[in-house]
Amino acid sequence: MEPLPFRVFVDEAELASLRGRLRGTRWPPAPGGVGWDLGIDPEYLREVVRYWADEFDWRAQERRLNGFAHFHMRVSDVEVHFVHERAAGGSGVPIVLTHGWPSTFAEYLPVVPLLTARGFDVVVPSLPGYGFTARPDHPHTMRDTARLWRDLMHGLGYSRFAAHGGDFGAGVTTFLGLDFPDDLLGLHLSNLELDPYLGPGSHPLSDAERALIAAEEDFVSREGGYHLVQSTKPLTLGHALADSPTGLAAWILEKWHAWSDSRGSLEPHFTRDDLLTTLTLFWTTNTITSSLLDFHDNRPLYDLPLPQIPTPTAIALFNNEHTHHGHIPRTWAARLYNLHRWNTMPTGGHFAATEEPEALAADLAAFFL
Repeated sequence: MEPLPFRVFVDEAELASLRGRLRGTRWPPAPGGVGWDLGIDPEYLREVVRYWADEFDWRAQERRLNGFAHFHMRVSDVEVHFVHERAAGGSGVPIVLTHGWPSTFAEYLPVVPLLTARGFDVVVPSLPGYGFTARPDHPHTMRDTARLWRDLMHGLGYSRFAAHGGDFGAGVTTFLGLDFPDDLLGLHLSNLELDPYLGPGSHPLSDAERALIAAEEDFVSREGGYHLVQSTKPLTLGHALADSPTGLAAWILEKWHAWSDSRGSLEPHFTRDDLLTTLTLFWTTNTITSSLLDFHDNRPLYDLPLPQIPTPTAIALFNNEHTHHGHIPRTWAARLYNLHRWNTMPTGGHFAATEEPEALAADLAAFFL
């Protein structure tokens, strides 16, 4: 378990192949003027694909990514890729930041210098099956990743550490707190990936909690098709996304638009280069299909009757986490977590580390420092 330096690099032939596929896109007929109502905006997608093929400078993005310290380390049966940056003033509070889907480690890079400047040692791993961390050839869950992260942090010399996550990363962080409470300084989440136990013996639901359940059911009926496909037949979809970069862009960018605080347009909160860096990482590592397996492998965990997590927990909910899952009442979170801090943000969404890095960094510092 010795970390080995790693550099991000994509062979030029791979980039040339990508550009050729983009330029050769077979465009389907689409009704005009529909915007984002039927999925991705066809006009926006055409412009992004043109930019990706003809103007996007991947080498500049490689230099930006390689401005951070990257490593590989074998943990159990997984070669884990991670960024590790130490506190500016020397020894800092260790924290592991875990991304989700459809994202990569790059989502968290904007917040890294903000945290090291405040006194954190920051570790940002790639989830198994995303980017530069290969997925095991057997089912692998958020709970399995939590064990990997515990062993990774111990291998880096941190016997106790803080943890933050969003999306699947919030699930990983939750299982860190459940399974390894003595190793955790605390948990910080930007969304609630797992629901509390509501069975016999639980407190009756409040009106606000019943409204949340209804809002979640409405969200699933309108927006949940991706989850049903990816949790039941991930390889069928995966073959299509692995063969077409335009299809990959359509599938992922529609989610970034729907789940971010986009307010009708992606690019006020994300630069086009940010978005295409994520897409290029998925494409050049050929890991979009392995990332989809998370939805299948984690299905049993959503039915577990989890006890309350003993680890002190802070939750910061960004604006669009309210609007696409309904307003989440604090009492709902307190059913599952030992809640010490609760904060709602007026802007931002599901990709908070890129959308609102200053706000996220400030909330992390307020809880852990």
